[in-house]
Amino acid sequence: MENEEIKPWWKFGYAWMVVSGPLAVVIASFVTLYFAMSYPDPVVEEYYAKGINKNIASQGDALAPANKARNHAATGVQRPAN
Repeated sequence: MENEEIKPWWKFGYAWMVVSGPLAVVIASFVTLYFAMSYPDPVVEEYYAKGINKNIASQGDALAPANKARNHAATGVQRPAN
């Protein structure tokens, strides 16, 4: 046992395997931060003044299946069919 050489931690493959996962996540988060700061999403101004909500309301019965599903998902109670 006295002749065994003590290696530093970086010479063990398992140490790099354990460190590589969190290191990859940290690098990916900085890349994401760079993209978020470099290319921000444009702000939609005067959303309601442009009448976007009026266009959705004017579709009437076309959105009935979507509204029925949304209400069922939110309350858990299914409305009877018309």
